[in-house]
Amino acid sequence: MAKVCDITGKRPQVGNNVSHANNKTKRRFYPNLQKKTFYVPEEDAWITLKVSTKALKTINKKGISAVLKEAQDKGMIVIK
Repeated sequence: MAKVCDITGKRPQVGNNVSHANNKTKRRFYPNLQKKTFYVPEEDAWITLKVSTKALKTINKKGISAVLKEAQDKGMIVIK
């Protein structure tokens, strides 16, 4: 299961764990993804998306329809 936000496209980033002795080992920073179900009134359907918490805030502010349209324009999702 890919750890990628369906709306924003956020992906895991790579960095280092740094010890007290300044030893560096690779690590990954994962986005805070949540699986949520949204109702889209234009299509009269429920859709399930894996979205980051930042995308959730954007959906609460702009609405699911506007956010889906923007994501489709950017090529993040394909709506049939």
